[in-house]
Amino acid sequence: MHSGGPRVADYLVESLAALGVRHVFGVGGANIEDLYDAAHHSGRLTPVVAKHEFAAACMAEGSHRTGGGLGVVMTTSGAGAMNLVPGVSEAYAARVPLLALVGQPPRPLEGRGAFQDSSGLSGSLDAVQLFGSISRFCARIDDPADAGELLAAAVDATRGPRGGPAVLLLPKDVQQAAAEGLLPVRDLLPVREEPAAVLRGAAAELLTTEAARGADVVLVAGDGVAHQDARAELARLAALLDATVAVTPEGKDAFDNHDPRFLGVTGAIGHPTVLRGIEKAAVCVLVGTRLPVMARAGLDVALADTPLVAYDPEPPFPEPRPGGRPALHVDGCLRTELHALNEALAALPERPAACAAEGPEHLLLPDTGTSGVRLVDAVRAIEAAVPEDATVVSDAGNASAAAIHYLATPRRGNYVIAMGMGGMGHSFGAGIGAAFATGRRTYVLSGDGGFYAHGMELHTAVEYGLPVTFVIFDNNAHGMCVTREQLFYEGTYSYNSFKPADIAAGARAMFPSLTAVEAHTAEQLRETLLDTNETAGPALIGVRCDPDDMPPFTPFLHLLNARNTHTSGAPHGHPAPPVG
Repeated sequence: MHSGGPRVADYLVESLAALGVRHVFGVGGANIEDLYDAAHHSGRLTPVVAKHEFAAACMAEGSHRTGGGLGVVMTTSGAGAMNLVPGVSEAYAARVPLLALVGQPPRPLEGRGAFQDSSGLSGSLDAVQLFGSISRFCARIDDPADAGELLAAAVDATRGPRGGPAVLLLPKDVQQAAAEGLLPVRDLLPVREEPAAVLRGAAAELLTTEAARGADVVLVAGDGVAHQDARAELARLAALLDATVAVTPEGKDAFDNHDPRFLGVTGAIGHPTVLRGIEKAAVCVLVGTRLPVMARAGLDVALADTPLVAYDPEPPFPEPRPGGRPALHVDGCLRTELHALNEALAALPERPAACAAEGPEHLLLPDTGTSGVRLVDAVRAIEAAVPEDATVVSDAGNASAAAIHYLATPRRGNYVIAMGMGGMGHSFGAGIGAAFATGRRTYVLSGDGGFYAHGMELHTAVEYGLPVTFVIFDNNAHGMCVTREQLFYEGTYSYNSFKPADIAAGARAMFPSLTAVEAHTAEQLRETLLDTNETAGPALIGVRCDPDDMPPFTPFLHLLNARNTHTSGAPHGHPAPPVG
């Protein structure tokens, strides 16, 4: 406990609370403990202690991605700071607003062999240089008098169309210094007025012209729609253009997956109906996505032949054919730009709505004929059990591929997946952060590999009594890596198969208050989920799966079909679309 006037640590905590932050996620340590102390005495926000700093950053991300406002993570120096790197880099790649407060050794010890020194002095690691490369803003607060202005600059860097993570490095003695003369952070933040609704030239002209003549238009929505709070404007745009809508894997909750206009998911884990929709479209409109490789696999040829309009802060990745017309790119505030376009479209003469999507058409996977619950059956059982306002968080690998392809986002819920860096185990922290943000039940879908990476965040869910259901697809393997070994390396060895383990029994033994069961059939999974939906705290369900079960990943299916056609004259399973 401290005595005397407010410290810089107190100022930082009170400033975050004034900005609407209600939870900060992290792991304690000597060089960050003053912030935890300040949070305790403030009582205006809750520090959540994770088991690992990567997971703490994921919690902050998951909180933001489900409506929790600015995500904040705070950790100590040394390895604690280094463990933040994958989480901050995911936020950077995915443009997620995140503020990382990272403790540092006291200034008088830096450059003199301080424990966990990352000042860059005397040959030590330079944390500013490290975090500066994966953030929108990074600075050390070396003078307590600069705390207000640097905090405001960091928060401002997280905001807006080109927002993302910001990092403040906080020497311990600065945290403990008196907060004299520091202005309220709201007085220091630059005023960001939403720009006036102004139509943006050729893009608006093209779309209003195509709408007036009743042309087929396809919208492809990404996670930028949610980041910039533009879901309502997207839905209105689809209606005014009478357009069909596809979503990228990380943007699954940008548009109602049950809407008759919905085509499906784009890319390597997507639906064939998206390709057919783009092939027949007069124009394709990207909304809140640059369409990176995983989101456009199999679509490059069709996109090169289709006029493209992109509403996003950064230019799109697809390129036209040589000599073709480049994409019309509209940057700026997504919600404002869509609103302006919608107003122009609304002024056109009404015409009868005729659009109805044919999809999504799901890929048919080959049946291995071996034991275990198939991925497709497990995901359909989950879809039948989750409430309409639930959040679903997918991890990396086969489990996420199946969820992206087969599981519709709950009508009034959210869908979260890390496609920026694709870190295995991300879902455990993100799901916990989502539960804190929404107060509603969250479903974490992960393979056993993801569980072994960061599944001990289960302890965090138990400690805080959170409504999180962890569904572990247990195939005793890194399933997608096993599939790659079989398809690309002749399958004569495996470094990715595990000895059998009983995760549900282990979790039950570790945490006696936890509901932890194992499901051996899809129906048993569905019934268990319905039962655990009624519980207040966390639950874990292990699902016995087959490591040879093929995920709905079109490059794999394309290769498998080609091999089966070559060897037997007849393809096995549903033909996958070509991968561009």
